Amino acid sequence: MKTILVSGTSSGIGYEICLKALKLKYKVISVSRNSKPLENIKGIDCYSVDITDNDQLNNLVESLKSKKINIDFLINNAGHLKNETFDKTSYESFKETYDVNVFGLAQITRLLLPIINKSGHVINISSIGGVNGSKKFPGLSVYSSSKAAVIALTEVLAEEFPNGPSFNVLALGAVQTKMLKKAFPEYVAQTNPNEMASYILDFALNGGKLFNGKLISVSNSTP
Repeated sequence: MKTILVSGTSSGIGYEICLKALKLKYKVISVSRNSKPLENIKGIDCYSVDITDNDQLNNLVESLKSKKINIDFLINNAGHLKNETFDKTSYESFKETYDVNVFGLAQITRLLLPIINKSGHVINISSIGGVNGSKKFPGLSVYSSSKAAVIALTEVLAEEFPNGPSFNVLALGAVQTKMLKKAFPEYVAQTNPNEMASYILDFALNGGKLFNGKLISVSNSTP
């Protein structure tokens, strides 16, 4: 049985990915600060972990190692989004966002690497806002810049681990999640979490065979 670990699973895309992977008979490991939404679903192993807390991450990895778990697919979906113009942005806002979107993502990946199979696939979730040449929206200087960092990190990791696992990054367009609704109450996205989760899971399971170190924009809007 293949094993998939997903971060940021309390709602939205991560939540839907876990349910879909379970239906496909994969061993599903959910990692989220709020583990309650998936805790009562048989077949999903839930870990309440804040990926910005190094001690909690170390405990997670030690627990997985003690159970002799090897990971085939890692989907780094956890994210933080806040809408504020640059002149109103504080150091704390930058730190909070980067702690989740960049440093937490990097740390959980680094700690899990010893138990990720060489034939495995690591998917980092970025944003179309972090892609060069894409339309940038006011209020997202912190978020978009953090997601650009995720893209660069993914490309470097693919070079540093030529023997596997594969590393790819998906730059998502707007998805109608709670996080988006909180940041932009009036905006209605054309894509729902269920649709995006289907694409991400399919790419995670199959894309590593043909792609490595690649940035793929997943957006139905232009540019």
